[in-house]
Amino acid sequence: MGWRRGWLMSVIGACVLGVSGLGSVAYAAPETDGDLPVPYGFVRGLTGLATPDADPPGANDWSCRPSAAHPDPVVLVHGLTGSKTTNWQTMAPLLANAGYCVYALTYGVPPGAVYPQDQVGGFLPMEESAEQLDAFVDEVLASTGAERVDLVGHSEGTLMPQYWLQFLGGADVTDDYVAVTPLYDGTLAKPLPVAELADGLGVREPASAVVGVPCGSCPQFISGSPYLERMHAQPGGAAVPGITYTTVMTRYDQLVVPYTSGVLDAPNATNIVVQDGCEIDLSDHLSIISTARTGQIVLNALDPASAVEPPCRPSLPALGNEVL
Repeated sequence: MGWRRGWLMSVIGACVLGVSGLGSVAYAAPETDGDLPVPYGFVRGLTGLATPDADPPGANDWSCRPSAAHPDPVVLVHGLTGSKTTNWQTMAPLLANAGYCVYALTYGVPPGAVYPQDQVGGFLPMEESAEQLDAFVDEVLASTGAERVDLVGHSEGTLMPQYWLQFLGGADVTDDYVAVTPLYDGTLAKPLPVAELADGLGVREPASAVVGVPCGSCPQFISGSPYLERMHAQPGGAAVPGITYTTVMTRYDQLVVPYTSGVLDAPNATNIVVQDGCEIDLSDHLSIISTARTGQIVLNALDPASAVEPPCRPSLPALGNEVL
């Protein structure tokens, strides 16, 4: 029950912050040269469901050519029940404004899914989704002429690409990997009350109960799953040699339990908890991907020579830096 109490306190704290003066606040983006609007609120991305298969702003410009300053295209990998459209309304324009060629895919959509189920992904077994990522990266490299890519992943987008890196040759063409809410040690079997809803509906996995499609990847998230055991059995464990990892975690993660499942104890990994040095950041598993603080952490990880201190701003569970 401890995590539930912590989650409740974070929500209460968020409400207090909202009442005490946040109002309807939208914060400016970190300093970049581009002019694409950058919204800092996760729920903004949900409006993308009304535009099937839409690319997030700044992403999938197949005429883009990487600059000398940013020679690696950035591939954005969404989480379970996410998509290229819903997951990257913040990070895609932020990175494009900073001068990166940015690409995003939707993977893991079950065959035969119809609208709106076909607009959410991550449901196939991760080995199958990794094949889709492999094909997409090949397309990115061929289009841009680049030799390597950088990855920015969220949730399942931090775990599924591990299969690509370890078993499909992805490590040979990957430089930096920024993993937001990673779960290299998995999560508890039923971390959310929605699991009770799944049981009541006779559906094995909570994600299936919410979206209504079978979830082949869901058992693979559970601590001790064969998928995770195979990953950790490789040389270097979860930290694939030759990749520079930055992991970004939140203490208020209600899906990755415990949140420290995202820690990589390896010389090629830097572990960051967004609340360290910023207690007013109450980001949860969803909103962390859409805050100015996380955005600057991502920019710093991809370009350490230009790193600046990430801003510390109030961030609410589910909402991020915006109260809508």
